[in-house]
Amino acid sequence: MTRSVWLKADDTVGDWETRKRRITAGLEAGVDWVLVDQDDVEKVRELGDVKVAAFRTDADVHVMEAEEDDEPEPSADAYIVGKDGEGDGTVELPSDFSGSADLTTLRRGDDRTNGSYVRILSKDYEAFAEEAAHDGDYTIVVGEDWTIIPLENLIARIGDETDLIAGVTSADEAQAAFETLEIGADGVLLDSDNPDEIRRTCEVRDEAERERLDLVWAEVQEVERTGMADRVCVDTGSLMEHDEGMLVGSMSRGLFFVHAETAESPYVASRPFRVNAGAVHAYARTPDGGTTYLSELESGDEVQIVDQNGHTREAIVGRVKIEKRPMFRITADYEGDRITTLLQNAETIKVHTRDGRTAVTDLEAGDELLIYYEDTARHFGEAVEESIIEK
Repeated sequence: MTRSVWLKADDTVGDWETRKRRITAGLEAGVDWVLVDQDDVEKVRELGDVKVAAFRTDADVHVMEAEEDDEPEPSADAYIVGKDGEGDGTVELPSDFSGSADLTTLRRGDDRTNGSYVRILSKDYEAFAEEAAHDGDYTIVVGEDWTIIPLENLIARIGDETDLIAGVTSADEAQAAFETLEIGADGVLLDSDNPDEIRRTCEVRDEAERERLDLVWAEVQEVERTGMADRVCVDTGSLMEHDEGMLVGSMSRGLFFVHAETAESPYVASRPFRVNAGAVHAYARTPDGGTTYLSELESGDEVQIVDQNGHTREAIVGRVKIEKRPMFRITADYEGDRITTLLQNAETIKVHTRDGRTAVTDLEAGDELLIYYEDTARHFGEAVEESIIEK
């Protein structure tokens, strides 16, 4: 599931300068959407590249009808109704409401609308949001004295029919929304002026999307000098932590955890953005769960960064350096399956053993090192159910 962060920046937030500061903080943090009033769509476009959703109210529709022959208004990426109407409680739900209303109740004849905004003021409003979701691409629900139960109900009932966006005021609330029912909302609508809270909410989104891999121990069988090969250094646009690196290997089913060059050495300064990843033929794991050949990586591509506990994140490749270097062939055994890779013969290249970071020059038969094992074949980087022999 792809998660998203929406930032609320309509006229309930304050004047334009206040809204502008909030939007700017959101752009710097990496929000996916900004939700504003129709009049602010073009202003947001001028601030940066972000998807813009616009509230459509009765007043907007009347203006649109009166000015049909004038210059068309700036177009938003999505139109949301419910503000200043039944959705936010400004107009009460019909006294005989029985849960049979839908998005057309809010749309008022404006066929540009593709999403609803509903404050969950009671059980009736929860039912109203459920009905409005049936023909809406986006359904934004905001709890009053919020409890998680209405969100659980809506995730269970409409999770596959719409992008369900939960209103939140903090990163902690966003995390709860993303984890509800172990499925979570598709997105959150954040109502906060705090740049740190906006940034943390985007970090929570990123964490919710990332894989957690089960790394296992494989026993080293042999470390053999093999001569020269074309070695690949992957320089990313991100600084890596001491326990992070990449998964690389000659066989897609068994990828070796290779540390980033974060450690100082008597011979060379640390390069915390770099993984000395092996020879050109080897695979590297990508954020979508696929693999790519090291030789094919170039600036702008994405690679998966992983730590020794299996937590992952993505990084942009800034540069790839290919040079001829002396290599080791490392062979390891996992539950009777022998896997191999080529790594440069240099003390700055480190794998992770039971003793911690270990230079490949110190690696010996009998050591156990971390790998990611996946009993599957791959075709053009995609997992396939097919018999392929790699040796």
